Amino acid sequence: MVPNPRLVAKIEAATNPAELFEVVKRAVRQVMGRERAGLMLATADLGNHPGGFLGAFHYMGSNYIVVNRNPLNRLRQDHPQWYNAYVFHVLLHEYIHSLGTMDEGRTRALAEEVSREALGEGHLATQMARDITPFMPGLVYPEVGWQPESLVLDIDKSFGIGDTGYIQ
Repeated sequence: MVPNPRLVAKIEAATNPAELFEVVKRAVRQVMGRERAGLMLATADLGNHPGGFLGAFHYMGSNYIVVNRNPLNRLRQDHPQWYNAYVFHVLLHEYIHSLGTMDEGRTRALAEEVSREALGEGHLATQMARDITPFMPGLVYPEVGWQPESLVLDIDKSFGIGDTGYIQ
């Protein structure tokens, strides 16, 4: 499959996670032929401790993707040029989970495949999907069923509004 230059341009031009999520959905629809509506985004402090951190998670059966705000803040400060590719990668990974893929290894492989086919081999998001460790040393992927001890969610009200045009 030939990479889609419009999707690449939309990632570069995105100004928030909601815009990046629209690109994620288009890429998944293009490559996997699957989609899901009604997801919401929340950010939370999921920690940033020695030995790793969690980038995001999706509660199976829920309509939330929860992204760890710690790496987002770190990237904005230290590597802003990586921010959009990282958010795309994390949302893609969790979106694939929301479509019913629970196995972490399979989810990572699908995220790499979607990134490679939709964005190209050399795109930063594809590189992150292949191996996040050069960008985020020590990243921890949770086991299925992982839940934080406590959780305070900040809901992104702009996220998913493309799926709810009937709500004013």
